[in-house]
Amino acid sequence: MKMKRILVVDDDEHIRTLLRYVLTKEGYRLLEAGDGLEAVQYLEAEAVDLTIIDVMMPHMGGLELCEHIREHYDIPIIMLTAKDQLTDKEQGYLRGTDDYVTKPFEPEELVFRVKALFRRYHRTSSDVIRLNRIVINRNNVEVSDGESTFILPMKEFELLTQLAQYPGRLFSRDELISLVWGADYEGDERTVDVHIKRLRQRFADYSDDFSIQTVRGIGYKIEVGRR
Repeated sequence: MKMKRILVVDDDEHIRTLLRYVLTKEGYRLLEAGDGLEAVQYLEAEAVDLTIIDVMMPHMGGLELCEHIREHYDIPIIMLTAKDQLTDKEQGYLRGTDDYVTKPFEPEELVFRVKALFRRYHRTSSDVIRLNRIVINRNNVEVSDGESTFILPMKEFELLTQLAQYPGRLFSRDELISLVWGADYEGDERTVDVHIKRLRQRFADYSDDFSIQTVRGIGYKIEVGRR
């Protein structure tokens, strides 16, 4: 099996040393950058499977780097920061981070989050996405529970698929509009709310399989139930 490469971007050498020790022990290959500009060079030269990014860095900060990665790559992002304010987390999620760890942290917790993100992204690599009993097939644009098929309008299907590809990841309304309706869409962002409401109604009997959760003031995410 190919060794997964994790890019750690932090201007604190002690943090990089700690993560190098913990993650290489778990069988990962570590790449290290001291700021966002150096990280961009690594991303252009190497195949990176996951990034762990500090928020406060010189030259190019973590939030700006997160935006760059989301624009050019499809890899998981963990934001690492000393701040524990809701607004800081909100800014990270709005820019596309998948998870958020606050310093100081337990190394074992970070390893758990890394492994969870790799499992999540691995599940979405095929054309079939499973939310327990609900199966989304992107090839034939169908959603089924194994016995019956749901007939969804195309935008509802695309919205559900977008959320289901990254369970647990928070998407802002603006981000969902850009991804599903396109950057040129001129309608109201409440369109997302209407489509989410319809999806919840359609799958009300499958709340144990998955749920679409609202994060007030930001957007939506899918959580997959444990069965």
